[in-house]
Amino acid sequence: MEFSSKLLENAVYEMSQLPGVGKRTALRLVLHLLRQPKTQTDHLVTALASLRNEIKFCKQCHSISDKDICDICSNSSRLKDIVCVVEDIRDVMAIENTGQYRGLYHVLGGKISPLDGIGPQDLNISSLMEKVKSGEIKELIFALSATMEGDTTNFYIYKQIENEQVKTSTIARGISVNDELEYADEVTLGRSIINRIPFENALKNT
Repeated sequence: MEFSSKLLENAVYEMSQLPGVGKRTALRLVLHLLRQPKTQTDHLVTALASLRNEIKFCKQCHSISDKDICDICSNSSRLKDIVCVVEDIRDVMAIENTGQYRGLYHVLGGKISPLDGIGPQDLNISSLMEKVKSGEIKELIFALSATMEGDTTNFYIYKQIENEQVKTSTIARGISVNDELEYADEVTLGRSIINRIPFENALKNT
């Protein structure tokens, strides 16, 4: 792809680094920004810079937040003894949109994937173990995607805590195998949370 401007080429290259954005799509986006009022582009640049420089991760659940403790963890009406284990913020948002869950979350920041060089030490698992061993949690809900990596992560955590006095469950398989939570419709995901099953039962079916 030939460019008439080095500035344009650089902008297209940086835009194409985003997931799912090829060079042609990146070019369309960059040209669209050039056609907009300069103030609109400035607002976008400011928002992205603020996001990158000022964003925090909740000290309790590791979710993205504007504060040290996110609004969900600091909400006194949430059930503090039920924790839903998810991969990232997208899953928190998907489950929250169902309106069917009133507990807390624990964001792992990914899934165990040896092929990608991601092990348990690379995820927020040790802090989850501390929560369980504190005795304050009565139930852990595994809500990772129904993939090999998701199941591996669920099983690893389960083996780490199986001697602790905590109930483990997993969302019902209304979510298709290999599907990511964020793409599930709200009704299906809500029912999967409500109709969750003991994790031991899920192991028998694998």
